[in-house]
Amino acid sequence: MPLDLEEQEQLDQLKAFWQKYRNLITGVATVALFAYATYSGYQWWRNSQALEASKLYETMVSAIAKGDKEQTLRAADDLQKDFARTPYAPMSSLIAARIASDAGDSAKALDYLRWAAKNASNDAYLALAKMRLVSQLIEQGTEKDFAEADQILQGKPIAGFEALWLERRGDWYLAQKKNEEAKTSYQDAWKKLDQAKEFPEEARRLLKVKLDAVGGVAQ
Repeated sequence: MPLDLEEQEQLDQLKAFWQKYRNLITGVATVALFAYATYSGYQWWRNSQALEASKLYETMVSAIAKGDKEQTLRAADDLQKDFARTPYAPMSSLIAARIASDAGDSAKALDYLRWAAKNASNDAYLALAKMRLVSQLIEQGTEKDFAEADQILQGKPIAGFEALWLERRGDWYLAQKKNEEAKTSYQDAWKKLDQAKEFPEEARRLLKVKLDAVGGVAQ
């Protein structure tokens, strides 16, 4: 059935439009397909990585149960190296830091904590790594350690962990015998902690002990 003049004109316009923009249209479609394929591939890779990381983490847990420090730390190192983007890597680094610290290897413990504080994508692990790193540095007690701890504490607190941030600042002051500043930080931490009902009672008791030590009052 022959086209009438109006239909023929529309067809000619469509052909002209396609001739003018076909490279752009084809390019956009190609990019969209490539993006979808990349996303699908990334999802598969991420799931595969998580599965492999979980197996290695189970190996680490078994090593801990056996009291095998070397295998435990080796598993943590492998998780850092091969599965850094999974939650298992910072989680294992925090555990390894505790084991290294208990074994008297504070330098190794600091390395694990620094790695977790830099690479953890989960806010809880990130906050825990930074707070434990600050505590370890304060315990070391050198001028360089205090400076590194101060730099961390000057950063923006992780949301939900403001009270602990202030408490560590109080610890930082107290270790340098700046009791008044420590008292102020502890009291500010207490106010924040009082608003955060999800924190365990043990955290409140510990902060209360620190407040009492510097002559502060829990308000």
